[in-house]
Amino acid sequence: MDDFYICIMITRTEYSITRKLLTQFPAVALLGARQTGKTTIAKQIAKQRKDKVLYLDMELDSHRKRLEYNAESYLSMHADKLVIIDEVQRKPELFALLRALIDDKRKNGRFLLLGSSSPHLVKGVSESLAGRIAYVEIGGINITEARKSRINPQLLWLKGGFPTPLLNRSKDVYVKWYQSFIQSYIQRDLGPSFGVTLSEKTIYNFWSMLAGNNGGLFNKEMYARSLGVTGPTVTRYLQYMDAAFLINELQPWYTNTGKRLVKMPKVYIRDTGILHTMTGIKSVDELYESVHVGNSWEGFVIEQIRLAKGDLDMYFYRTHNGAEADVILVKGNKPIACIEIKLSEAPQVSKGLYEVIEDLKTKHNYVIIPSSDGFPIAKNLSCYNLTDFIIRILPELHR
Repeated sequence: MDDFYICIMITRTEYSITRKLLTQFPAVALLGARQTGKTTIAKQIAKQRKDKVLYLDMELDSHRKRLEYNAESYLSMHADKLVIIDEVQRKPELFALLRALIDDKRKNGRFLLLGSSSPHLVKGVSESLAGRIAYVEIGGINITEARKSRINPQLLWLKGGFPTPLLNRSKDVYVKWYQSFIQSYIQRDLGPSFGVTLSEKTIYNFWSMLAGNNGGLFNKEMYARSLGVTGPTVTRYLQYMDAAFLINELQPWYTNTGKRLVKMPKVYIRDTGILHTMTGIKSVDELYESVHVGNSWEGFVIEQIRLAKGDLDMYFYRTHNGAEADVILVKGNKPIACIEIKLSEAPQVSKGLYEVIEDLKTKHNYVIIPSSDGFPIAKNLSCYNLTDFIIRILPELHR
């Protein structure tokens, strides 16, 4: 396994996207989970501008104090610079001020805001900066970035997309990093990010339950009974974890087919490194021996599609009679592709997938497997490995 561990720097796709948007908007928000590389990208951009940058980290007392007495005067003094504000969700009252400063001196590239919370739960950001800000979401290292850097896809699946553990040679460091990351989120990060107090025990148990049922239908009342809390509390905790980029809530696709459809969402832990740490998996051998391997692979594929799908919408489809597609890709309001995810290199296609294809009349349909070469299965149904699907096929679908 040693040949898997390649320590290199990876050029993130979001770096060039963020740079371009700074030439088009007064403010850009780079959002993603902690430790995904937001600050690294910001510092790369700052390095190019040399002395034309002011960097403020809202988790540092010394930086917060600069904005406590007269933030308007302080920021106005630096109107000629790109002002980078890290962990901006810790000081949401800034958004109204930023709007006023932008309107007073309208020019692009004034503010780069870094945050660990999605915009709909950062109080006031969408309303205050509407029309003045562009959003960029950064996830873990994706399979395209990994391929360019010669990182084995199996390693990416095992260790997840966070740069620090992925690029470290030591298995012990990888495991300890994730354990520390999870503990930090539970004890220090999640509640303060939204200005609320959360039960550490409930958050940990909830996270553990989600990991054990990764990709399962989410029944909030079942979780509420198991955790000893109310249904609304479970919903609130799930919203916080979603807004912190920790989970992916995949919604069911509704259509008028005359069939009874499953209407509960599926919930996946976005990063497989977190998932495997929560389920005690430390190596590829342990992964393949685990009862969680199938759900882990499914979640990994779904996250890679989510990161690369562009403006396509993404759902799953399941009838009460068992017909199912793991992913439905939708353009506008029209399903364009059905996807089934298989861990086998010689997959047996379920009858249920053919039923879904017939229900939705999709012309492009796929079975995604780990690594074998692609081959046709039937009319309008082909098999591809994940890397080829993401790099070659998916871009054609969202054009």
